[in-house]
Amino acid sequence: MKRIVVGYDGSEGAQRALDRAADLAQAFGSELIVASVVTPVDLAPVGETVMPLAPLAAPAIDPELEAERWQEIADEARRRLGERGLTAEIVSPVGAAANEIADVADERDADLIVVGTHEPGFLDRLLAGSVSQGVARRAHCDVLIVHPGS
Repeated sequence: MKRIVVGYDGSEGAQRALDRAADLAQAFGSELIVASVVTPVDLAPVGETVMPLAPLAAPAIDPELEAERWQEIADEARRRLGERGLTAEIVSPVGAAANEIADVADERDADLIVVGTHEPGFLDRLLAGSVSQGVARRAHCDVLIVHPGS
C-alpha cells in the first residue's frame, strides 16, 4: 500500500480516521495525503438580497474565516501525525466533500481512502447523505470507513 488519502475536517470521526490512517501508514510505510475539503454554498440573488440556495445544508462561507479554520485544521492534523513521527501532504480542495476526496485519491493514485463517520440524523440523510457513503460510491480504490467506537 503506497498511498493513503484520509478525509479530515477536525471532527471526532475525522480524528478517528486520521489515527487509523496513521496506523496503516506506519504498518505499511505508506505516504499519507490529508484532504481537508472546503465546501462552498452557491449564492443566488433573490430580490434585493442574496440568499443561500441550500440554507439547511450548510452555512455561507466567509473566505477569510474559512482560510483561518482550514489552517487550524491542517496544523492539528500535522501535530497529530507529528506526535507519531509521521508527515503528510495536506491539500484543501474546494467542492462537495465526497467528490473532492475521491478526486484527490484518483489524482494521487491512492491505494486506500480512509474516512470517518458518525450516525447521521434524519435531516442529514435527507439533505446530503453522508460523506463516507458518497466517497464509497465514487472511489476507484478501496475505502475504509471508521465508525464510532472503532
